[in-house]
Amino acid sequence: MNLSMKWLNDYVDVSDMPIKEFCSGLTISGSKVERWETEGEEIDKVVVGKLLSVVPHENSDHLVVCQVDVGKAGSGEPIQIVTGASNVKAGDIVPVAMDGSTLPGGVKIKKGKLRGVESNGMLCSLGELGLTARDFPYAIEDGIFIMQEEEGCPTFELGMDIREAIGLNDISVEFEITSNRPDCLAVLGLARETHATFDRSLKIKAPEFKGIDGDINSMLKVEIHNKTLCPRYIAGVVKNVKIAPSPRWMRERLRASGVRPINNFVDITNYVMLEYGHPMHAFDIRYINGAAINIRNAKNGETITTLDGMERTLTENMLVIADADKPVAVAGVMGGEYSGIMDDTVDVVFEAACFDGASVRTTAKALGMRTDASARFEKGLDPQNAYPALIRAFELVELLGCGEVVKTIIDADYSDKTPKGVKFDPEWINNFLGSDIPEAEMKTYLERLDFKVENGMAYAPSVRIDIECKADIAEEVARLYGYNKIPKTIIRGVAEAQLSPKQKFERSIMNAMTSLGAYEITTYSFISPKYFDKIRLPENSPLRKTVIITNPLGEDTSVMRTTILPSVCEVMARNYNNRNPEVCLFELGNEYIPNGGELPDEPVRLGVGMYGGKRDFYDIKGIIDSMLELVGVEDVEYTSCTDSAVFAEADAFHPGRCAVIKKGDKVLGILGELHPEVLENYGIGVKAYAAKINVTELMAEATAVKVYKPLPKFPATTRDLAIVCDETLPVAELEKAIKKAVGNILESVTLFDVYQGKQIAEGKKSVAYAISMRSHEGTLTDEQADAAVKRVLKELANLGAELRA
Repeated sequence: MNLSMKWLNDYVDVSDMPIKEFCSGLTISGSKVERWETEGEEIDKVVVGKLLSVVPHENSDHLVVCQVDVGKAGSGEPIQIVTGASNVKAGDIVPVAMDGSTLPGGVKIKKGKLRGVESNGMLCSLGELGLTARDFPYAIEDGIFIMQEEEGCPTFELGMDIREAIGLNDISVEFEITSNRPDCLAVLGLARETHATFDRSLKIKAPEFKGIDGDINSMLKVEIHNKTLCPRYIAGVVKNVKIAPSPRWMRERLRASGVRPINNFVDITNYVMLEYGHPMHAFDIRYINGAAINIRNAKNGETITTLDGMERTLTENMLVIADADKPVAVAGVMGGEYSGIMDDTVDVVFEAACFDGASVRTTAKALGMRTDASARFEKGLDPQNAYPALIRAFELVELLGCGEVVKTIIDADYSDKTPKGVKFDPEWINNFLGSDIPEAEMKTYLERLDFKVENGMAYAPSVRIDIECKADIAEEVARLYGYNKIPKTIIRGVAEAQLSPKQKFERSIMNAMTSLGAYEITTYSFISPKYFDKIRLPENSPLRKTVIITNPLGEDTSVMRTTILPSVCEVMARNYNNRNPEVCLFELGNEYIPNGGELPDEPVRLGVGMYGGKRDFYDIKGIIDSMLELVGVEDVEYTSCTDSAVFAEADAFHPGRCAVIKKGDKVLGILGELHPEVLENYGIGVKAYAAKINVTELMAEATAVKVYKPLPKFPATTRDLAIVCDETLPVAELEKAIKKAVGNILESVTLFDVYQGKQIAEGKKSVAYAISMRSHEGTLTDEQADAAVKRVLKELANLGAELRA
């Protein structure tokens, strides 16, 4: 919202207040100022001048030499200026850029010679002053600006600063208005805020007009077919309209507010919208078939050509203003092409209505349109503001002498007029704010904002649609009292804030991974469906069923990820392409698994990736092993996996070089070397390794409390075993059998050799283990150790393994 300070001063006089103080005060009280600018502030030493004579240039057939009287700005003598403009003559009043002057854009004007004749400045066009013919309709675009005095404007004085002479000296303040304060998208709304903030008198009078006799009901019929989406519609008629440019004071205010002047009737509707914050529309009554206005839902497939010349197809959930045959406007958004005011318009229908904000928003978005009107309606407007807005428009019509207003109006009003009351509890407000503001002072602040405080209730004015609870009343008090005056207090709570068990466990994982040398990454949760092909996910994989984003930024971010693995691979690929020689990274993030019509499940996953150096399968296994130990997960098993039925992402890994992590029957994750095709898909030219850990399942298996184990009192007994078995038998199976056979005296079992050669039969391998046993009750005897070894050999025999000869 751009606010003209000249316009504001009509209602609250702040002309003596420095602009910085004004902007700071309103920002602190809740109406945030983004910036302000002074019109024409770059223009310097440009004054009003009068052409005394205009004669041809002696050395040019298109230049003329002018003698210009610049009055008090000169030395008393006329100055000579050479120009190529053809629309100047003696007696014209023109803008004169003196020697050393500055124009918009930083253009500097200095004296010089043109074809040997001295020129001591420049005569200015509209464009050179940063203006257009919309600002001064009597002037031409491509020629010198020949100035004319207009009614109600200052008389030109020779030598007068051009900015003052043509009204190019307003200050425009840009406000960022929050969506819950549509009342501040208006000069009157910001005037009320200024009055309340600085406690300066507010001068707002009710608009009024005289009108002419006539019964509007004989000219027009109005019917609201959807009273939910349109609770109020008011229409009035102006006869014998005279289309002409608006007066300069209106054009100036529209320009300072960022609105282009067009003609008096269009300008009146824009002026009222800016002043009252209520959009209006004017229809040429000739194009309203059947003299009927119907506020109804559009029919599916119905079309309308809007004022911007675009044909738009409507749906049945869109509200339109229609005549007896067709839509003539999209309610709250834009009028149709034949609903506008034209040069030959005679009779006009003015409408001031209130439409449902959500309906306007969805309609504008569906049609790809967003206008000043829709931006206001979609925030929710006060139906009670429609009437004074319409009357103000009629007042301006009579003030500008551009038509005859019929006295009677049609007001189809189905709005709720119940005052919005909220309990006024000064003690609660002070407790809530941590302040000690007297009750009388609170009432003063609220009354400044046009609240009525009576019988323990605070009643908000109808324009304040944001007031709903006691906290809103407290906010009104606080912002006028001054946030900076409220003492600082420490937030009080029932108990000290603590991390949840889930948060603690996830932090322990992050701390563990960081301590192991991995770098944390964060990636987007929305990915491209093509990522599934890059990790070789089977076509029938359930992970291909995704949550689809309805308004994606593009195909690359069109679905929510069901696996974290592609995100990790993407970051590894980016690092490889940026020539980082080695990488070890991790991400703790969510996957999004569809859950029927409900919100998706969002399990937490740990993704790990690494490449470079001399890393191999055992490096990533070692990192995962260490992480599991640090977070309290013990006794996990690693089993080979090439079947996507066991783990959905198994096909992303190299067959024979990947493992599934289990504890009992629970699958905790997968790790291994990425498949060569996956590496090729990502453009990674070296071996790379990855892991995915199911954090939710991992947490269920973690031991939260670590138990202290004292140092052993008795020595350990060791035995080395060399076992011959089938080369396809996993060593993990052998270790599992050894642990089972030795029992609770087992301290550790360590694989120290795997051999295949001439001494070993084909299809066999020799596996050597160091077994350490210890008892906490006494020193183990040789008989106890040997008995444990015999149990081991018997258990291994069940797996087809035997002691190596």
